Amino acid sequence: MTSVSASTSVSASVSVFAVDGVLLDTPAAMAGLVDDIVWDLGASPTHAEVSAVLGKPLQVLFARLLGTCVHDTVTAEAVARYRRRFVTDVLGRGPALLLPGVAEGLDRLRAAGHPLGVATSKVYADAHALLDATGILNRFDTVVARNMVGRGKPHPDAVVRVLADLGARAPRSWYVGGTATDMRTARAAGVRAVGVRRSVGSAEALTAAGADHVVADFASATALLLHGAPPTDRSHGAGRPHPAGALQ
Repeated sequence: MTSVSASTSVSASVSVFAVDGVLLDTPAAMAGLVDDIVWDLGASPTHAEVSAVLGKPLQVLFARLLGTCVHDTVTAEAVARYRRRFVTDVLGRGPALLLPGVAEGLDRLRAAGHPLGVATSKVYADAHALLDATGILNRFDTVVARNMVGRGKPHPDAVVRVLADLGARAPRSWYVGGTATDMRTARAAGVRAVGVRRSVGSAEALTAAGADHVVADFASATALLLHGAPPTDRSHGAGRPHPAGALQ
């Protein structure tokens, strides 16, 4: 990661990103791995139940799916199994995990002078390993993980820490996420919220959670971040194109 001077970042539009479903197609890989582990330990959650907890801290995720508590030995065993298999089942996919348009979009933003950061619910070791394995770590000026701040999403701590690292002001900055929790995090941090919809119906959920804009993919998010929008403009939500073009 490169450093960005405060004088540069204050005058530029700072873009902050979630990881899962925004930069990387990790939800599918993670869901399959989680599903295998909880079934082996005697639980049989539905696909919807697994999807609903993806992105939460591992102890919380497995406790909910297994019907245990976060300090239970069964929960600890599930977390240990996940960490052992994470390297092969997730990291092993490498650049194939990148969602379409991510590398190119990040390069366009950097070329335009946008400092870039990551604010994630993952622990730092996992976030760093994923961004490194997929070849995009060096595009970011700072990466802030759950274990680096006092509170996780939807509290704004991680996004606020990114802004502090880059010397940025919230009204000029963006948080790009793929979940309602990400949108609530952005609102709490005072930054503009961009939702990348993952499925049919998710646009409504993202808008209801506070998204200023909802886009279909990373290329559309890049176009929006490069074009910019007034800090208080929430008129271009799930169903309307941005003036820069059809970003939905």
